[in-house]
Amino acid sequence: MKNTINQIAEVAGYLWQKGWAERNGGNITVNITDCIDTSLKNAAPMSPAIAIGKTLPALHGQFFYAKGTGKRMRDLARLPMENGSIIRITDDCAHYEIIAEKPVMPTSELPSHLEIQNYLIETGGKYRATLHTHPIELVAMSHSPRFLDSATITHTLWSMIPETLAFAPLGLGVVPYALPGSLQLADATLDEIKKHDVVLWEKHGVFAVGENIIEAFDQVDVLNKAAVIYMTAQNMGFAPEGMTDEAIADIQRVFHLPTHR
Repeated sequence: MKNTINQIAEVAGYLWQKGWAERNGGNITVNITDCIDTSLKNAAPMSPAIAIGKTLPALHGQFFYAKGTGKRMRDLARLPMENGSIIRITDDCAHYEIIAEKPVMPTSELPSHLEIQNYLIETGGKYRATLHTHPIELVAMSHSPRFLDSATITHTLWSMIPETLAFAPLGLGVVPYALPGSLQLADATLDEIKKHDVVLWEKHGVFAVGENIIEAFDQVDVLNKAAVIYMTAQNMGFAPEGMTDEAIADIQRVFHLPTHR
């Protein structure tokens, strides 16, 4: 488990350094079931059972690390166990208990993260990490109605630099603005995660999934790099040409890139 917690702390530091995690912005949730030892698995709960708000049957017997509510990424980077929680899903799959050295309450957005974790387990994939953060340039692009179409913003970002297509081959889903933490936002995000690994929340941020938290971060990083290139060209006074459709198709063919998860 130490390696997983170290990765979480590493990514939290990157988010702060990039300016993507102002104050207590952003969240991280990682399924750590595979690295829970017997003593922690059987540990007495440090909190009463807390309702998730939904019954999530695929989470039976699962354990998660979750960023604490109101906690800052810059603090999590230094002290991950003092700014996050280890939680255990109860047998009814509708509640969780905190089991950690300090009873830190997890993020208020935990139910939406757990709903997506439930889907990831149901579909039998290797994805274990969920990340929400506020990448500046991608959020800026979401203020333009033109880029609130998944196909348009994906093609624009893919065309900026070959690595974006190579490392984010499923592109970028888009969710229209919804109240942060709302059921509407969670449900819309789940719909998009079925098709994409990264979802842009209009005027808010992104939500990403990956096999581990480093992979989830990397996909956001490459997509935002493409957004930076696009905006830099615009600031230089011209609209970037971007790679042609033929060039994009060549990369997909030569590197056998997936078109769906």
